[in-house]
Amino acid sequence: MTIELTTSDLRAESLRDLRDAEVQLPGDPGYDAARMPWNVAVDQRPAAVATPTDVAAVQRVVRAAAAAGLRVAPQGTGHNAGPLAAHGLGDVVLLRTSAMTRVSIDSTRRIARVESGALWEHVTEPAADAGLAALHGSSPDVGVAGYSLGGGIGWYARQLGLATNSLTAVELVTADGELVRADANRNCELFWAVRGGGGSFGVVTALEFRLYPIESAYAGMLIWDREQAERVLRRWAEWAPEAPDEVTTSFRVLNLPPIPEIPEMLRGRSIVMVNGAVLGSDERGAELIAGLRDLRPEIDTFGRMPARALVRLHMDPEGPTPGVSDSTMLGSLPGAAVDAFLAEVGPGSTSSLLAAELRQLGGALGRDDERGGALKRLDGQFLAFGVAIAATPEMAVQGEVDAARLVGALEPWAGGRRYLNFAEGAVDARSAYDERAWLQLKAIRTAVDPRGVFLGNHRIPRLVEDGRVTD
Repeated sequence: MTIELTTSDLRAESLRDLRDAEVQLPGDPGYDAARMPWNVAVDQRPAAVATPTDVAAVQRVVRAAAAAGLRVAPQGTGHNAGPLAAHGLGDVVLLRTSAMTRVSIDSTRRIARVESGALWEHVTEPAADAGLAALHGSSPDVGVAGYSLGGGIGWYARQLGLATNSLTAVELVTADGELVRADANRNCELFWAVRGGGGSFGVVTALEFRLYPIESAYAGMLIWDREQAERVLRRWAEWAPEAPDEVTTSFRVLNLPPIPEIPEMLRGRSIVMVNGAVLGSDERGAELIAGLRDLRPEIDTFGRMPARALVRLHMDPEGPTPGVSDSTMLGSLPGAAVDAFLAEVGPGSTSSLLAAELRQLGGALGRDDERGGALKRLDGQFLAFGVAIAATPEMAVQGEVDAARLVGALEPWAGGRRYLNFAEGAVDARSAYDERAWLQLKAIRTAVDPRGVFLGNHRIPRLVEDGRVTD
């Protein structure tokens, strides 16, 4: 058998012997496992995969890739790998940071320092031991770095804002292989850009962010049969926009598979769920959700919950999972929008979506954070999201159709902006920013990566030169 090597294959050979980087090339026994993202429905086939174990190894990979004429795509878990794979990775070194997971908690300063391969469960436990909480997401095995650089919406979001704006410093390897620190006093423009601008500016190796003195919250879930979807959603949609900042919730229609991991009373059923958290007393929490409780849920778990448990409140799948999805931000959710949502996923629907979700925005999420970066706020009252399991190609196709149908049905109420952490397909990244921020992001990308070494999953291009975009 004759194996023909492409130009990229030959260039990638120069990375094979890098120390402490575990480089895998196409055809190597470990290549397929190394290139596999968390979302295993995404087929990413880079010129090489490198898994460095420390900062020095990251620097060697970046320098060697640039010298070989290859680009570098940083990736932690690969939850949102679809947009990256869509770019085409034939001349790209996929730099996986999954081996860099050290976490330290400074309880006096209320600061966490986290390496870029760490997952949220690596942070929430030691933070809780110190009586503190991070602005984590809805799943314990989401990567801290990708979540935080892209925005970050968690159970404290309407009170404390986007996680990205609680970052106090990042350390990253630049296009020339140098390690720099960016914070409010050093490399300030770069610090602004990465907070919401994602991975187009370098390989982030560590992040520092604020922790908050939260030991518990009034949190839980309310569950009804899907037949009750209309009355529950109408009540929630009326209440949510005017709710005070201390409460953050989500509305979901779930079509649960008949698998042992799901409690027997819910196994194989279609249900409606409202879950969330209140940063306040039990009395205040009960007052805020009283209108929903009046609808007599069949399951009600709201009560005092330790902060460390909230990372699993949403019951998101853990471990590598095949999925397809679509999303949009909504400026409002009037009665006609409720009708459109229910027509796709409400009673009688045969949609393949595992979950059709509306996340409550507003509060601090809708106000400019003066300490913030490129993504200061989210311009919408709700975030709509549909996701389907894609265990087979046929399921993937149907899931994509059904997720797109849900988003399309809500298009009349969309605000035009995208939230890129929930955009798991290729989209124009400019849709996440106002025009001024977009131009500033491109200018900073041009300054820090003039040769276009880095490729983020949602690409920030360099400025136009000589009438053409350079990336």
